[in-house]
Formats: sequence, C-alpha cells, structure tokens
Amino acid sequence: MRKLVLAVLAAVLVVARPALAQIYPSHPITIIVPFAAGGPSDAVARILGERMKRSLGEVLLVENVTGAAGSIGVGRAVRAKPDGYTVSFGHLGTHVANGAIYKLGYDLVADLEPVVLLPSNPMIIVSKKDVPAKSLKELLAWLKSRPQPPTAGTAGAGSGSHIAGLYFEKVSGIKLQYVPYRGTGPALNDLVAGQIDIIVDQTSNSINQVRAGTIRAYAVTDTKRVESAPDIPTVDEAGLAGLHMTLWSGLWVPKGTPEEIVARLNAAAVEAMSDPAVKKQLEDLGLQIPPKDQLTPEALGAWQKAEIAKWWPIIKAANVKVD
Repeated sequence: MRKLVLAVLAAVLVVARPALAQIYPSHPITIIVPFAAGGPSDAVARILGERMKRSLGEVLLVENVTGAAGSIGVGRAVRAKPDGYTVSFGHLGTHVANGAIYKLGYDLVADLEPVVLLPSNPMIIVSKKDVPAKSLKELLAWLKSRPQPPTAGTAGAGSGSHIAGLYFEKVSGIKLQYVPYRGTGPALNDLVAGQIDIIVDQTSNSINQVRAGTIRAYAVTDTKRVESAPDIPTVDEAGLAGLHMTLWSGLWVPKGTPEEIVARLNAAAVEAMSDPAVKKQLEDLGLQIPPKDQLTPEALGAWQKAEIAKWWPIIKAANVKVD
C-alpha cells in the first residue's frame, strides 16, 4: 500500500511540475544584487530586469543585500525557496572568488543553478581628479613616489576591484592600501570626493564619471579598447602589459528550481540582451554581450567551474584575508 501511495505521489509531482512552470510567474520576482544601489551590478540588474518583465509578465524587483563582498546576498538567495521567485545576480567576485576567501556555509556550484551569462566589461584604472598624472606611466611614477602606500577602493576582500588591485600590484610592483566599501558605487563616490587615490574599477561603474571629468582614466585591462570610450588606451598600449582582466556577471537560482522555470528566466534574459535599446544601454556602459553560444545555463555552469579552477589558486597564493 505504501509503495502504491508513493507511486501516485510521484506521478502527481511529474504532472504538477510542468503545470507550475506554465503559470510561472504569478507574482513579482526578486533579483538579489549583493552590492549597494548605484553600483555597476545594480545598474545592469535594473536594466535587464526592466526589459525581462515584458517577457515574463511580472515585475522584477531589485533587492540590494550588501556585506562581506557580496557573500551575504548570495547566501540569502541560496536559502530561498527554489520556485523561481528569487534570483541571484553575481559575478567573478561573488560566485567564484568568495569561495576561496570566505567560509560561506554554502557551495557556489552545488547549491545554485546557473541561468545565464550576462554582459562583461574590462576593468579600468582610474584616479581622483587632483592626481597630476596624465598617462599611466606618469600615474605609476606618482604612486611609487608616495611616502605611504596609495589608497585603493574596493568592494571588499575578493571583490572584482580587489582581485584587479592584486593583479595591479603584481604587475606594477606597487603596494596598495585597500579601503573596502559595501560596493564600488560608494567607493567611486569617495574617489570623486578625493578621499582615496585610485580604483581598478569596472568600466561600467566609472565611465560616466570619466566622461564628466570628475576622475581621471588611464587604461582598460583588455587587449582592445572599449568601443564606447575609444580614447582610453589598453594597458598594453599604456605601458603595463599583461594586466588583463574581464569582470563577467551572471544569474543563478537556488538548487532544485524546476528546469522549466530556469528555461523561462534564461529566455527572458536572452531576449532582453538582444533588444536594441538594451544593447545600446549596456554598450554605453562599456559592457560586452556574450556570444549566443554562451547564453545557455550549461555554458554559465561550465564557465563558472573553469573560472574557479583558474582563480582560486591565485587568490589563495595571495593570502587574501577578510578584514
């Protein structure tokens, strides 16, 4: 009798799962952005969320959950009900680097389902406006001349800006004093105010302040120039060859979320990124949309695992400590 009951329940679940997916979503979806409002992650999530609601028929609400380089926000998403109504937005720092630095209480691969790889951007080396240097070589000379290590803003230990800073130190030989914030948005505010010296920042975060002339830009950490800012040289052109780093982002949902719901979220995100108006908004921020063959959940899962294999040994060798 017990076996019969279990078999009936299993059959009901098989039928119910597609039915749930068909009515999904029936109320607003929350995207957890693990950094402060106003930063680059927040901007991308809001741009995509606004367009995705047209495909999904429901509002996507951005919730900024800050702290511990994004690990607190990711943890909240991991522990959410796997029903498609909580989505984790993250990037190289939150969904790769943090696993090598923090005791997370969750597994970045085993406890999350990948949804889609999102636009990426190279980092950009920027300084406060009153730094006298006009080129990267002059900036390096100015930084080396400081009696104390120059201050560099980050979004916390293991964040993209911190990892980029570590690479900057390694390639340039210049020691930095890191100043952690709850996101690169607040860090950029302090750079504009002249409270810190530099940030190796996401291009999408700094580009508007660079255009406004409130901070100075020296180079992008890529092998080619950013189309939306062609006057900014690459690190190779500017004299710091080899400092190559691209900060990619993605969407995940809690483990156990039905495949049909993952597919709906993926399709909505892919449709959003193919919208000409959205593409222009993202490209104006210096972001690069992934090629079509990299827009499946499987592609994001494989990419995340490859990045863990690449970055974890480097981060652990740098002996990054949590403040």
